[in-house]
Amino acid sequence: MTAMLGVSLDGRLVVLVGGGSVTARRLRRFLDERADVRLVAPELSPEVAQLVADHDVPWDARPVSEGDVDGAWLVHTATGDPEVDAQVVAWCEARRTFCVNSSDGAHGSARMTSQTRAGDVLVGVTSDSGVDPRRTARVNSSVREMLESGRAPLRRVRESAAGSVALVGGGPGPVDLLTLRSRRLLAEADVVVADRLGATGVLDELDPDVEVVHVGKAPGHHPVPQDEINAMLVDHARAGKRVVRLKGGDPFVYGRGGEEVSACLDAGIPVEVVPGVSSSVSVPQAAGIPVTHRGVASSVHIINGQSGVSDATLASLEDPTVTTVLLMGVKAFGAIAHEALAAGVPADRPVAFVESGHTEHQRTTRTTLAHAVADARHAGVRNPAVIVIGEVARPDLLLPAHTATAAHEGAAG
Repeated sequence: MTAMLGVSLDGRLVVLVGGGSVTARRLRRFLDERADVRLVAPELSPEVAQLVADHDVPWDARPVSEGDVDGAWLVHTATGDPEVDAQVVAWCEARRTFCVNSSDGAHGSARMTSQTRAGDVLVGVTSDSGVDPRRTARVNSSVREMLESGRAPLRRVRESAAGSVALVGGGPGPVDLLTLRSRRLLAEADVVVADRLGATGVLDELDPDVEVVHVGKAPGHHPVPQDEINAMLVDHARAGKRVVRLKGGDPFVYGRGGEEVSACLDAGIPVEVVPGVSSSVSVPQAAGIPVTHRGVASSVHIINGQSGVSDATLASLEDPTVTTVLLMGVKAFGAIAHEALAAGVPADRPVAFVESGHTEHQRTTRTTLAHAVADARHAGVRNPAVIVIGEVARPDLLLPAHTATAAHEGAAG
């Protein structure tokens, strides 16, 4: 019967005997665990030699001797010679030192696990009867998939004094567009501070006792000011909670994520940022619009509709090789279109309004700059919508010409 133990090797002596490919794999792992590693081997493979040089690992370039295992907390032997490895095991037995015998794992006093980490949860898989590394690797892969998907109950049960904040990009809406890291952090969360848009469906998967605070903004309506959101994140983290700030799109693309990071850093709160699929790219994509396309558009200019029209924006609108993506811009579009036309932007510049991208309510209205204001009004375009201005919004760019019709001629796709 094999007992599973979680053993900290941080700062403790681990002796590796042998310098081949097995040692290379294990050396990386022991270094990651911050063990005090020493190597004994007459020769080193190029891979091991590089690790020794990179990490300044002490190396005794000679055959192993009995005194080499003195003082070690753990010994790993992989010489390729079963007799030598068995001798190392015997020396360790005499000293009550655990030993991993890679040439015959069933006859060492310890075994390496195939392991998976999810945050501060570490899961190890090993075989209780015999050694079957392929089987343990497959089982470990399945465990990893479950942990990364957010399906495992990763929340702490015991309170901890160490709180933290994670800004998670929720993407354009579908839960399956969240990253694996996002799912794992949400599974660990004690508090979720959520926006109005993004992958809000994931909130239904949280444990009933997870505190969910809705702070979502709508155009012209900010029920919770940003300063209060910042303070909320800090206060919950100071109380020892793991806080996830679930944001629509990407935290650093008009998400005010930088302000929230600064507030946490100023308060001494650990904070990380997990990127999300930005609506500036993904919502046009959902409508079949590439924001760049070889021979059509080579760059993208992303603007916030609430910030007005700058000289840079007018320059991007005038340049046929630039795609202009307008976020939060339905209300401001009329003024932007008026200034663009007055500045000489071609009246036939293609425009597409993509509403509720990546949802069952998605709708695309294609038109041109001259007709866009009237067509948007006629179609009842409303937020959330991403507006694409540029040649990539041509109806016939990716679609067969006979299926693409401009909105002002009577079709809104």
